[in-house]
Amino acid sequence: MIKGTVTIQSERCKGCQLCILACPQGVIRLSGCYNSRGYHTVRLDETDRHCTGCAVCALICPDSVFTVYRETSRSPAMGAGAKGGRNGQSAVDRQ
Repeated sequence: MIKGTVTIQSERCKGCQLCILACPQGVIRLSGCYNSRGYHTVRLDETDRHCTGCAVCALICPDSVFTVYRETSRSPAMGAGAKGGRNGQSAVDRQ
């Protein structure tokens, strides 16, 4: 299973909730906090670690508040020395 996580720049979030609707794993929720502009922001609910780092939230967010991280998996089919991208990072990791 692929695992990932996101960081959210809450001060830039305006609480439009597009990411909540788009998240295929259902791990983005409204937080109980407001930012300095008075917007109800979102948070990542990683209670069960279901985030896959798919980056759908980052793609749909009109304010670019998400940074997505994904753990790379090493497949035996790739060979012993093969790495998935620059320094073993996936393309999403390098955003």
